[in-house]
Amino acid sequence: MADTKILALDIGGANLKAADGQGFAASRFFPLWQKPQELSAALCSLVADSPRADTLAVTMTGELADCFQTKAEGVAQILAAVMQTAGERRVLVYATDGRLLAPEEACRAPLAVAAANWHALARFAGRLIPRGTALLIDLGSTTCDLIPLTDGQPVATAATDPERLASGELVYTGVIRSPVCAIVSALPWRGRQVPVAQETFATMYDVYLTLGDLPENASNRHTADGRPALRTFARDRLARQICADRTMFDDRDAQTAAASVARTQLSRIAIAAQTVLGRLPGPPATVVSSGQGEFVARRLLNKLAVNANIISLAERLGPLVSQAATAHALAELVRDEMQQRPH
Repeated sequence: MADTKILALDIGGANLKAADGQGFAASRFFPLWQKPQELSAALCSLVADSPRADTLAVTMTGELADCFQTKAEGVAQILAAVMQTAGERRVLVYATDGRLLAPEEACRAPLAVAAANWHALARFAGRLIPRGTALLIDLGSTTCDLIPLTDGQPVATAATDPERLASGELVYTGVIRSPVCAIVSALPWRGRQVPVAQETFATMYDVYLTLGDLPENASNRHTADGRPALRTFARDRLARQICADRTMFDDRDAQTAAASVARTQLSRIAIAAQTVLGRLPGPPATVVSSGQGEFVARRLLNKLAVNANIISLAERLGPLVSQAATAHALAELVRDEMQQRPH
């Protein structure tokens, strides 16, 4: 099976990602919660634009989308769309214990494959640090994973999302999609703390655009108001969060507000990280950082005074592949397992 061509798919609630583990990667915005009936077509398009593969490896978080009544329903519908896409290709589904399941097995054990992508990335990260205590910080558009590693293996204490939230190993906050009103209850404005409107007028994307941590992108309209991801519009969105507009909220106001929100988000992640680190036998010697929020991960380590060697997946894999790091990791894991099996 050494010549098996693998394409791994990471199917999220807002993004579809693909990678072959050999340098190809692609990420596409797809609001699964709005149009689950179009998932098969979206996957077909993504696979068609990817290198040829005879095996599709699948991991997912999209089963949590509120278009599905249960995780079991979400897993079944997502895998049905994958099977329509696969045609004659073999399909393998990654489980949180590292097994690769046939789709019918996965549907019979939905909680084993629901949101299993963190485990694949943690195993991949463990290969980079085969000895000692380490921590994986994967901070993306929507969530932050804090996964402890020992001697190259993930030693997480939980598997399902509710358990992971309770353990601190999953923090449901990210650098793009998280609403500002979910992070703070008030914003500083000209010497006062102003309660925020409990509406998704602005997101963390606007915060990090304003602070210059994320680049502007005039073609990206996946923002709270559908206008481009530009700083001038980010200021408008932040202003609206306190029911103001651009005539009442200048660039200095935006900088002050954004810095306050960023500090609060960092503090929330730090609380969870302290919980996770407290379960380790000692400070991590190495930290692997991944995702669009790697810059926040570095600030987190500074805040916690963690003096560790940092391995950046963005630097190691390149920016395009690192955006689909979980898919890349899964492709490598599946290829290696197939090569080790008897022919």
